[in-house]
Amino acid sequence: MYRVLLADDEGIMLESLKKIIEGSFGQECEIAMAKTGRAVVELAETFRPDIAFMDIQMPGLNGIQAIKEIQKNNKNTIFIIITAYDQFDYAKEAINLGVMEFLTKPVNKKVVLDVLVQAMNKVDETRKKRSDDLKIREKLEIVIPVLESGYIYELLLANRGISSGENYRTLLDIKEEYAYIIVLEFGDAGENGTLTNEVGARVRAEKFYPELREMVKGYFHCVVGPVMGNQVVLLVPYEKKEVSYEERVRILERTRNMVYKLEERISGRFRGGIGYIKEIGEVSASYDDAVKALRHSDSHVVHVKDIPGTKAYDGEYPSEIEKKYFQYVKKADEKNALKQAGIFFDWMTQNFADNKDEIALKVLEFIILAEREASEQDGVPYGFGYRKAYLGMVQSFQNYGELRRWFLIKTSEICQNIATSRETQTETLVSKVKTYIEENYQKDISLDEVSRLVDISPYYFSKLFKQEAGKNFIEYLTEIRMRHAEEFLRDPSYSIKEVCVMSGYSDPNYFSRLFKKYESVTPSEYRERL
Repeated sequence: MYRVLLADDEGIMLESLKKIIEGSFGQECEIAMAKTGRAVVELAETFRPDIAFMDIQMPGLNGIQAIKEIQKNNKNTIFIIITAYDQFDYAKEAINLGVMEFLTKPVNKKVVLDVLVQAMNKVDETRKKRSDDLKIREKLEIVIPVLESGYIYELLLANRGISSGENYRTLLDIKEEYAYIIVLEFGDAGENGTLTNEVGARVRAEKFYPELREMVKGYFHCVVGPVMGNQVVLLVPYEKKEVSYEERVRILERTRNMVYKLEERISGRFRGGIGYIKEIGEVSASYDDAVKALRHSDSHVVHVKDIPGTKAYDGEYPSEIEKKYFQYVKKADEKNALKQAGIFFDWMTQNFADNKDEIALKVLEFIILAEREASEQDGVPYGFGYRKAYLGMVQSFQNYGELRRWFLIKTSEICQNIATSRETQTETLVSKVKTYIEENYQKDISLDEVSRLVDISPYYFSKLFKQEAGKNFIEYLTEIRMRHAEEFLRDPSYSIKEVCVMSGYSDPNYFSRLFKKYESVTPSEYRERL
């Protein structure tokens, strides 16, 4: 159905246009008519036309003025000017208003219908675009919560070696480099500010989760995590590395208002803990801060900085550098681990130059923890007596230069040991699979089968195999089979069909095509050349 508005001060013209349209389109068009500019504008407010045929010269408002008024409330109406005045100024202004056609009277039936069909096509395009946009928006309403939940999970697991999720940032349009975490905790009110009935509260929160997301986003531009236990984690991107006292107070007030609003709408008690601002890839530490704030206070809302005893270590302790050091060591990223080690050591000597023993102990702490991680995660040897000389060694150094060199050398050794251990394990796994392929190439071997053999998921093993062998599993298996096929073809006692089966294939035609792809000749041609 198309709503068509006809505006002309001549009754005969209106009736003629109506008759032409109804005669060709019948019930497809709902038609309304007006004879003055004011009547056209008033009618358009309720009728909301898809298409409007407008005369320029009408009593009161002229056609151009009427179009301007109608476009204020309905920008999608398609206008077609019909006038007896072929004036350039009118035509120019009509073009500026986006009028589709400028027709001069008299116009015949064919012209009217051709223009009307063009306008209908434009209406259809607009409706389709609007429908597509709504479908996309509906899908986003489903997809965005999933993306946000995935991003929260990945960030909170970042301290276990999982990436910070640049793809998530792109998809969620997060441009800020910093962020802080708000942990919303919910339950029934208990004594001393504690929350009880966590299971029941979670059930209620799951039920109201879509509404909770909407309410939270009304207070913060944030990423909303899933319901985890009796908590929901909010990631709030932030432009700066630090927050001023005044802004911290505003964040607290906004969080408090949000918590009270949630309690009004969703039965139960809510509390909010707020962590320090961190680089967005290190924001799991802000989550720890937010949880700490909740555990050390019975307030509705609390910022970790307001908790006694949680001020920064010695006022300036570089916890971010320490965290990065261990993350790079876990990744066997020797270059960046050495860089962080140097930065941290220089910070100690600049701020605590008179505390040699404490600096030496801190260096020992870093090295021992790094070696322990290397042992637990990558199987690097970690015997009880391996470090018996460490204490005496660091105490024997005459100056900080010697201690610094030892710190860097040990860091480098740990990274290299981790890398070597991983390479050895990979080589062992891939070597085992290569041996299996060599012994079983005639069978129907699959990636799933060999992955199960080495007890690694197919996806991860596929990456390991290609990294070590230089080609993927299927390519390697095919090359082994083709090599053996060549050997069998050298023996004229075997038929091509027998060679096909002996090489691990059941379909001779497929075998022939594959052989030609690798050897540039068919099996028969290969044998003839021999």
